[in-house]
Amino acid sequence: MTDESLLSSFAVVIVDDDPLGLGLLQHLVDELPQTRTVCFGDAAAALEWCRGNDPDLVITDQQMPGMQGTELVRRLRAESRLREVPIMMITTVGDREVRYEALEAGANDFLTKPIDATEVKARTRNMLAIRRGQRVLLQRAQSLAEEVQLATAVIAARDHEVILRLSRAAEYRDWKTGAHILRVAGYARVIARQLNLSEAERETIFRAAPMHDIGKIGVPDYILLKPGALDDSEFGIIKQHTVIGYQILAGSESELLRTAADIALTHHERYAGSGYPDGRQGADIPLAGRIVAVADVFDALTSERPYKKEWPVQLAWSYLGQHAGSQFDPDCVQAFKQGEAEVHKVRESFPDTRDLADHRRNPIAATEAAS
Repeated sequence: MTDESLLSSFAVVIVDDDPLGLGLLQHLVDELPQTRTVCFGDAAAALEWCRGNDPDLVITDQQMPGMQGTELVRRLRAESRLREVPIMMITTVGDREVRYEALEAGANDFLTKPIDATEVKARTRNMLAIRRGQRVLLQRAQSLAEEVQLATAVIAARDHEVILRLSRAAEYRDWKTGAHILRVAGYARVIARQLNLSEAERETIFRAAPMHDIGKIGVPDYILLKPGALDDSEFGIIKQHTVIGYQILAGSESELLRTAADIALTHHERYAGSGYPDGRQGADIPLAGRIVAVADVFDALTSERPYKKEWPVQLAWSYLGQHAGSQFDPDCVQAFKQGEAEVHKVRESFPDTRDLADHRRNPIAATEAAS
């Protein structure tokens, strides 16, 4: 947008209860290029119009029945979107106290009665030049904000790709877990949405969730793929995957990776405090960890593993309900149940029997398509 286009179609609001004075001001302002006047005989009507529109300059008389000019200025300045709009007050030569009061209220300049045509046009041009500068600055700020938003989106996409590609390390040790990370991410976003988290919070959890088990790259295959029950020593080793995952991810300046680190560390904590690695309970467990705990267990129960058969879905739902408040955050369980239709959609999109080649080629597109 050029400076010329920023100068076009300025809306000048004129407020005066004297029809002759109002008509004279309208005539003089209308002679200026690229301006349009909006005229009012009382301040209350002018204020109402300004609240719903975009004035570029307000010219108001002081002495009016009802709301006077200084009060109109105060009320205009009380509106956040009108605080920078130039305002000119019409006063008489001897109204020094009124001028002081108007300046305190937020007036920018003054016109003196009797109205002088040359003064009106010159001061109006000056005020509109200020307004044009405001528009230029606003446009530049908006352009900068858009550039920052775009750059942030690119960084977030790169972070997401890093997370998914690192998470795929588990696929190459046990291919059946490949769809698991995609389902858990989808389930986690369902819960976050039902909890009414912001879109940014939902996306962060969705993109961080696949890293919940990255620490298993530090667990020996003979334990990770053992078809039978683990003994106490083996279970102690596998518990360390939470700490290993946290150590891999912690310390990043990226909010996404910091969230992933929290999830990796706490997704096996239990709401009542009997989980691992630290025995945290309740709100001491990060919300992202509580969310992924529900998503992870539901998927583990409804998936076949070397050590177990797949559970029926309804049995898995019952398990979550029975352990809400002890193993799981009850709010997260309720949110998950409320999103049951979305849960089934995610589950159907990523079955373990499906060829995961497409996910490997484009893991980001795969997770986005199912959400």
